[in-house]
Amino acid sequence: MKRASRFLLLGVLLLALAALLLATAALAQSESLMLSDKPDRNDKLIAAAGKEGTLTLYTAFRPQDLPAILGPFESKYGIKVKAWRSGSNNVTQRVLREAGGKRHEVDLIMMPASDMVALYREKILQPVLSPHFKDLIPGALPAHHFWSTVFMNVMVQSYNTNLIRREDLPKTYADLLDAKWKSNLGVETKAEEWFTKVVLSLGEEKGVKLFRDIVARNGMSTRLGVSLLHNLVIAGEVPLALTVYIDLPEKDKRAGKPADWFALEPVVAQGFNMGLAQRAPHPNAALLFYDYMLSPETQKLLATLHYFPASSKVASPYPDLKLDVVDPAFTVDNFAKWSKLFEDTVTRQSRP
Repeated sequence: MKRASRFLLLGVLLLALAALLLATAALAQSESLMLSDKPDRNDKLIAAAGKEGTLTLYTAFRPQDLPAILGPFESKYGIKVKAWRSGSNNVTQRVLREAGGKRHEVDLIMMPASDMVALYREKILQPVLSPHFKDLIPGALPAHHFWSTVFMNVMVQSYNTNLIRREDLPKTYADLLDAKWKSNLGVETKAEEWFTKVVLSLGEEKGVKLFRDIVARNGMSTRLGVSLLHNLVIAGEVPLALTVYIDLPEKDKRAGKPADWFALEPVVAQGFNMGLAQRAPHPNAALLFYDYMLSPETQKLLATLHYFPASSKVASPYPDLKLDVVDPAFTVDNFAKWSKLFEDTVTRQSRP
């Protein structure tokens, strides 16, 4: 009986060792694919991703456009994408909370660049290589390869075309001091990156004074959420919004709604970035989706949805815009100062 028990225990240990070796081999293969540039890399990746069969995505991507992005990937590869969508702050907090609790559920994260920096500094991401990196526009790929830009979030000004004529639009931020803009202006309450870029372009002291004067003279309606702010433009409640992502008014203009956009310089843009989790449970499926998002086909799809693509192989819907791109590391390192300055200068003095 004792001998039989020993054989049984030995069998269990051998099975456990075999499982560990298989898991280690799978992890080694996954790690080799993460940074592989070999000719057979794509074929191996598709095969490995197919065995995993699913991936989990946490994202702040526009919810109405998410199905248009996920559907073609699922159809092409037969891999299910479990997507959880929320605001960028919520996405960041969920990833950090799960990592702190040793719950490794997310495979891929997509959200604005400054939020991605926080995950990078907490060592939650891993570096990857993609054959599409060579096609990315300048500034879309850091040297460390822990993330890449999927598209640019371009911030412009939107207005209600029933209430404001295009020929009457301001040409500079200083033009907003004109009395005709009294009670007509709106801004998003979390637009610190935009505020920082604009103020620094004017000179910090001069820029802060200008915005204080605009708010004091003409007022400013503050709203939480870019989409909400733009919807209020269409409704006529906020005739002119200073901080709206370009795809929103472009879509609504084409849909026949009373909305259009224009761009005051500097045209502030921030990368909407993508990173693969260090402890991703489905790393190969996640890497395949990573490639898919940067592929010319998906980048063209993003352009048809009126986003500013990150691929130089795809024509931008906005070829005449010269972007002033936010440095996400600068945003994170100086957030306390500029968020307080934005609050003191604009949001605290404004009305809802």
